[in-house]
Amino acid sequence: MGNTNVPVDFFMAKLAEAKLHFERALDCKHTDFDDLYPYMVEHPQFFWYKRYVAWSELLTVVKLCGELSIDWKQQFSERQVQYIENKVMSSKVLDHWRSDSKEHVG
Repeated sequence: MGNTNVPVDFFMAKLAEAKLHFERALDCKHTDFDDLYPYMVEHPQFFWYKRYVAWSELLTVVKLCGELSIDWKQQFSERQVQYIENKVMSSKVLDHWRSDSKEHVG
């Protein structure tokens, strides 16, 4: 295809939105997903599913940025880049996403 008119600003904005959406889901804050499925809040698996949806959105936008040769890594810490490149949302990602890139001592 080779489209040379890629709207980089558009994709960077979408990347920032997807990152914020994932972080809000991690913090159990309101997201668009809550509006789509308000009845789900009563179910124990809701927050896992909400996080999974936000993670999938983030990975999709990152994939598109990669395919369009848009540098997405500058938006994330080194550790977050590793999590994204591994593509698996694990308890480690949930527990350490917001931590800085240095390991805690002690």
